[in-house]
Amino acid sequence: MALLLEHEFKPLPADKQVETLPFLEAVAHLPPFFDCLGTPIVYSPVKADLTGNIKKIRAVYDSNPAKFKTLQNILEAEKEMHGSAWPKAGATLALMWLKRGLKFMLVLLQSISDGERDEEHPNLIRVNAVKAYEISLKKYHGWMLQKLFMGSVYALPYKSDLLKALEKGKEVKEEESIEKIHQFLARVTPILDAIYEMYTKMNAELSYKA
Repeated sequence: MALLLEHEFKPLPADKQVETLPFLEAVAHLPPFFDCLGTPIVYSPVKADLTGNIKKIRAVYDSNPAKFKTLQNILEAEKEMHGSAWPKAGATLALMWLKRGLKFMLVLLQSISDGERDEEHPNLIRVNAVKAYEISLKKYHGWMLQKLFMGSVYALPYKSDLLKALEKGKEVKEEESIEKIHQFLARVTPILDAIYEMYTKMNAELSYKA
């Protein structure tokens, strides 16, 4: 899975503190995943949002690498800095939306690797994409965005074409691609879970609709 595995995610330490720089360097390779889904009108904005949020967090980190060594450091500092405007401000808000985009990606890949499918159309990924959207993004989207997404599932690529795109065009057996997806998920899921847990503990999660 060339696209997913080309940059290592650092293992999560026992204290679940996610180091900012290794995390940003790893996720910076992931936005092209959304090119593999086709339907530019829907997924180009998601890709651009992901890329933009990574840049916003990186800018905060670069302003003081020692102070912002972990993502937790950033949230704690911005909570103090922004006062009542927090958490709807700064890198805290950027990371909030970044984790949702990553959640969509991970749930979609997990669903495919688990073999969830429409038995009548086993090479389609609509079932997987709808599940991922409902879990990760739907409740944060207004009516128009929800309608746009649900319409887009009919233009998604076949599973075989998606897996080939993730292999950057190489012909690889489906079982091999699925195994690589498992490797990717095993590395990234604990990190994303830790970020979600951090937002819950710090009461930093917002439910407003985009």
